[in-house]
Amino acid sequence: MSFDNIRTNDINRYIGRPGVLIIDLRDPQEYATGHIPTAINIPYEDLEEQKKNLSRNVLLIFYCDRGNISLLAARDMLKEGYHIKSLFGGLRDYRGILERG
Repeated sequence: MSFDNIRTNDINRYIGRPGVLIIDLRDPQEYATGHIPTAINIPYEDLEEQKKNLSRNVLLIFYCDRGNISLLAARDMLKEGYHIKSLFGGLRDYRGILERG
């Protein structure tokens, strides 16, 4: 079992796509300063409790600041049967427009 890493320039084809949920694993303050469009915020520390609200029937794309936390989260969620991708390089490598708020 493994998950795919996607490059930051490839994330745009997933934004707003049905059956895809982009999840920002950073803390709420970081999320508010700018996040990938359509991403929801579930801080990594809350993921264990919040995963019960996530469907195994959609693609979950995790990202964090640099990519290391999203790799950990992806590995753990994959073991539980979720369909996962992780954003390689995290938000620091993303060059697209950010949403605020």
